[in-house]
Amino acid sequence: MQLHKTLRDAIASGALLLAFSGSALVAPASAADETTDDAAFVRIESQEVAYRPSGEFLRGNHPVDPPLAKIRPERAFFIMKRQVTRGEYSACVAAGACRALDEAGDAALPLVGVSYDDAMAYAAYLSEATGDHYRLPSDEEWAIAAGSRFHDDGLGVTTDTDNPAERWLASYDAEAARARKVEAEPRPIGSFGENENGLLDVSGNVWEWTSTCFTRHRLDETGASKSHESCGVRIAEGEHRAYLTSFVRDPSAGACSVGIPPANLGIRLVREDKGFFGRIGEVFGF
Repeated sequence: MQLHKTLRDAIASGALLLAFSGSALVAPASAADETTDDAAFVRIESQEVAYRPSGEFLRGNHPVDPPLAKIRPERAFFIMKRQVTRGEYSACVAAGACRALDEAGDAALPLVGVSYDDAMAYAAYLSEATGDHYRLPSDEEWAIAAGSRFHDDGLGVTTDTDNPAERWLASYDAEAARARKVEAEPRPIGSFGENENGLLDVSGNVWEWTSTCFTRHRLDETGASKSHESCGVRIAEGEHRAYLTSFVRDPSAGACSVGIPPANLGIRLVREDKGFFGRIGEVFGF
């Protein structure tokens, strides 16, 4: 009896160690394996960064730069090292959980040609297939993970409400520069290198959907804001910030709400950390 108790305690201790280390979080063998393998995720620590909020900011009836602020997430989060591939998405299509792509392509290339609604369907499929919870990053989370590759879309111009021409010219120059850089064909994973946080192809030629809704902010003389949120338009992040209707798959079709449309729309997901007790529950089945 004592031997059995000792053996049982040793097994439990080993299971606790696995749960604590996170190595117990191995996805079941399935088409989702490559996407959900722990090595495919990067842990982004909670850290304070400078961030300019998304959306449109108006003073009077004239656009102004969003205020630059310091943000810090409440806790660390895990985000995919690379973007979801066409092959991984095709497993969702085969399972009947995702809408088929409009065009065929190399299964190893980054997934492109997906709407916000498609991205949400894929996250739900992956969550169901693995037992973990996957979701799109918020715009703030994406900016933190992107690090030095996050592009501040402030123009650095203080609009004179009586003569807004200076801002219009600065905006025109910025849009013209973006238009010259657009490359339509998706490149193999790793083509745009790795950022300081270990993420591949951030701000390459595939923009990534976020969960953040478009918001219009009206500022008064004190800087206080009144905001109106429109979740029919979502934020996609990449070489520049883009605002797109949630159902659009092809941004070149004119569905970009503001500025130059992205070249391609893809997916990079966040995996929710179950925490210490969640891992213990997974090991012991409760």
